[in-house]
Amino acid sequence: MSDSQQYIRFFKDLTIDDVPLVGGKNASLGEMYRELTPQGVKVPNGFAITAEAYRYVLTEAGAWDALHDALDDLDPDDVTDLARRGARARSIIYAAQLPDDLRDEMLAAYRTLRGEYGEDMSLAIRSSATAEDLPTASFAGQQDTYLNIKGEAEYLDACKRCFASLFTDRAIHYRIDQGFDHFKVALSVGVMKMIRSDLSASGVMFSLDTETGFRDVAFITGAYGLGENVVQGAVDPDEFYVHKPTFEQGHRTVLRRTLGRKKIKMIYAKGRTREPTRNVPTSAEERARFCISDDEVLKLAEYAIKVEQHYSQQAGYHKPMDMEWARDGLDGQLYMVQARPETVASQKKGTVLQEYELTGKPDSTLAEGRAVRAKIATGQARVIAGVAHLADFQEGEVLVADTTTPDWEPVMKTAAAIVTNRGGRTCHAAIISRELGIAAVVGAGDATVQIHTGDTVTVSCAEGDVGRVYAGEVSFEVIETELAGMQRPATEIMINLGNPELAFKTRFLPNDGVGLARMEFIINEFIKAHPMALLHPERIEEAGERAEIEHLTRYYDSPAEFFIQRLSEGVGTIAAAFYPKPVVVRMSDFKTNEYASLLGGRWFEAEEDNPMLGFRGASRYAHPAYAEGFALECAAMQRVRDEMGLTNVKLMIPFCRRVNEGEKVLATMAAHGLVRGENGLEIYVMCEIPNNVIQIDAFAQLFDGFSIGSNDLTQLTLGVDRDSEIVAFDFDERDAGVKEMIRLAVEGCRRNERHSGLCGQAPSDYPEMAEFLVELGVDSMSLNPDTVLKTTQYVLEVERRLGRGPRSD
Repeated sequence: MSDSQQYIRFFKDLTIDDVPLVGGKNASLGEMYRELTPQGVKVPNGFAITAEAYRYVLTEAGAWDALHDALDDLDPDDVTDLARRGARARSIIYAAQLPDDLRDEMLAAYRTLRGEYGEDMSLAIRSSATAEDLPTASFAGQQDTYLNIKGEAEYLDACKRCFASLFTDRAIHYRIDQGFDHFKVALSVGVMKMIRSDLSASGVMFSLDTETGFRDVAFITGAYGLGENVVQGAVDPDEFYVHKPTFEQGHRTVLRRTLGRKKIKMIYAKGRTREPTRNVPTSAEERARFCISDDEVLKLAEYAIKVEQHYSQQAGYHKPMDMEWARDGLDGQLYMVQARPETVASQKKGTVLQEYELTGKPDSTLAEGRAVRAKIATGQARVIAGVAHLADFQEGEVLVADTTTPDWEPVMKTAAAIVTNRGGRTCHAAIISRELGIAAVVGAGDATVQIHTGDTVTVSCAEGDVGRVYAGEVSFEVIETELAGMQRPATEIMINLGNPELAFKTRFLPNDGVGLARMEFIINEFIKAHPMALLHPERIEEAGERAEIEHLTRYYDSPAEFFIQRLSEGVGTIAAAFYPKPVVVRMSDFKTNEYASLLGGRWFEAEEDNPMLGFRGASRYAHPAYAEGFALECAAMQRVRDEMGLTNVKLMIPFCRRVNEGEKVLATMAAHGLVRGENGLEIYVMCEIPNNVIQIDAFAQLFDGFSIGSNDLTQLTLGVDRDSEIVAFDFDERDAGVKEMIRLAVEGCRRNERHSGLCGQAPSDYPEMAEFLVELGVDSMSLNPDTVLKTTQYVLEVERRLGRGPRSD
């Protein structure tokens, strides 16, 4: 007979050291309940039925020999045999009776929990394997969970089913892959108060970026209803990033957000015992808004930071975490319902930078979705309609499906790449593809319609957040660079970057920050509309364009707020990626023809014969035709620096022709809250017009630094329109006159104790120009990402010849 509480442990009595007794999931829940509830992290109460109880049930039933007969000599790659043997093993366990003393103890614990939460309490009953949630292997989704369980009979039956789920087909296969002995792994059952997210929202979050391993952000995903849809990838969720360093400084702003489609939500099916949950369509209004508020995103980020800090302190090293959260539709509170070590990005070892790059030109794009793993793969497509067709899949094919579940893992590990119609970057297909190290495009909409079995396709996830499936075989290359011990030159090597989607990945290159962050890419890709068209839609004479503006801004308080939020989140993402290194953000430098091509732009822009030399850069900022648009840019930059706390952002004024024009721009910026010197704000100016060089002493009284734009400076020194193909042969940054202009600029900066940098193409394209700049003593070069490593090595060689550097840091 057992002693009191021999097989039950309430969460308050568990710690993370109890994994052998209650498995990883329950040990973690107990640890959080004990240690983090006092810190304000809400965790539902519950208890664990120990792994010893599982062993006790099977021993008392004499089931061990039968299980060996069912599982010994199993070939896990024989899908049919695996299904047959797994079903037999589960039936053996489910048929085993609960010993009376264990049953009594289980019922006593149930009644204690019901006393805390009341007669209407429902339960979540979850499996927790003793080899689960290890730092090097995730057993997530391998065993079964039972939700909204009510009453003693349902509770006891669900616990038995949980025990049996240790031998799901997917769990059997996964254990064999990971080298675990079936009979040394036991299963504990977690019993906890059910959080009614079926009436609200739930999701998954990580204390790092899952794609790049960037550790300074919390990444949060969510959708309506029960969390199973997010975990399994049945829904395209909302996504949010919060920057942890500035959050901990007291800044409470969402760094970046993406609205998911959220077409369905999982709820409980009333009166249906065989299938207790079902998916129903979300309303248009639900799809149109985020499933949680900004305040709730920030509360979840706070939870994520506290959980990560606690487990890191306990481990003695930085320990990124993978967590599940749920919002209770009854009390409106946010709860942590699971936390385990993140097992992919945090396990990356070595210092070899591997970059995939398309070298061929795609003919057509078959599907687009969220990119998972920055890789490229080619293969024949195989569209799989369901589990029954998995046996058709051949090794090396591209798996195309509506969605995937843990049952699919035996074939997923043999795929060249994975494409799914549904799912976000924390769905099952995404998690497994990261673990397997293969490219995946998830949430691709109608991929199973556009791609056909037998098609040769190229899956590219190396072009930012958007993953693409191209028709045919598109050539690509893999570039590997050893970063260990790479020295840093005395000349600062910075990066040119406009696409926020590449920021987290690019920040791993050896760098001294971002020397040129272009607003134009963000406005083109994420805003799409002319700022003045957003502010004055009544001046747009074409009804269709007005309707497009209304559609773009329909979920925002105002069109102005739409512009400010989208621009600030784009710039903020780049600034956060490189924080605390400097990020020099150039205010908008569209030409009139480029502005006119934005949505609504043609109603606000004049036609110019040579827009390259026309109404661009600084000349626009205080001009009545664009002053309101510039005010929006300033508001966005003030939000980045003051609200987001990203004070590593420096601002830069392009194409400033005259000193008094610079004075006007600075006065305008100050009127909009961007005062040079306040809160450490530095304002640079582009040095790209001969007058900037000739009057550099006067410009240096206004600005903190100069960035030499070699493209425009060459154009204006040589009198060559760089947009004209006819005279393109005369455009050469290496011309003696251009080099003299650059020399005068660098010397002028040094004379006035101002930063000198160059952000044009010249040092990337021509090694001799890089050498020239080093000899001049320029403070920094800002390069395109693909030339950073090569140019860094060359600069180091030049500096060695000159007896300078490398830096000791």
